[in-house]
Amino acid sequence: MSKQNKQSVPAQILSWIIYILIVVILSFLCVTFIGQRTKVIGTSMVPALNDGDQLIVDKISYRFKKPKRFDVVVFPYRYEADKNFIKRVIGLPGETVQIIDGKVYINGSLLDDPYGDIAGPMIDAGIAASPVVLSEDEYFVLGDNRNNSKDSRDDTVGPIRKDELTGRAWIRIYPFSDFGLVSHGDDK
Repeated sequence: MSKQNKQSVPAQILSWIIYILIVVILSFLCVTFIGQRTKVIGTSMVPALNDGDQLIVDKISYRFKKPKRFDVVVFPYRYEADKNFIKRVIGLPGETVQIIDGKVYINGSLLDDPYGDIAGPMIDAGIAASPVVLSEDEYFVLGDNRNNSKDSRDDTVGPIRKDELTGRAWIRIYPFSDFGLVSHGDDK
C-alpha cells in the first residue's frame, strides 16, 4: 500500500464522519423546528383523518402566522406524556364559543361550519353549554367526528393556547393510497 493511499483512508473516514454529523444535525433541526411525523390514534377526525394515518406536521408556519378557523392542528395532551391530539380550530382568540342544540355559535352567531354535521348532530356540548370566552392566545378545537372526540368541550382539554400547538397537520404520508395534503378550512 502506498503512502498516498494510507493518508487517503484516514481522510476518507474523517470525511464520512463529518458527512454523517452534518446529516444528523440537519435531521435534528428539521424535526425540532420544521416538521415532525405523527400518527393519528382514534376516530375523532373521521372522515378527514382515519385511525392509523401518519402525518407530517408543519411546525414552522405558526411561528410566523396565527392559526385560522378550520385549520387542523396538533398539540400534546396535558395529562399524558407522548400523546398528541389532532383537532380542527373552531374558535379564535377573543371570541365567545357556545354550543346550543348541537350547533356552534361564535359571538352569538351560528357558525357556518362545513365540518359540523359530518358524523351527525353533536350531542354533548360539554363546557361549551355555557359561553366559553377565549383569551387573546386561546383556540377552541373540535374533532370532525364530534360525538367521538375528546376536545375543547372536555374540561381536561379545554381551550388550547397558541404556545401549546405543535403545528399544523400538513401531509398524510400513510396509507400511501391516501397520500396528499391535509384538508383545512382554506380548502373549502
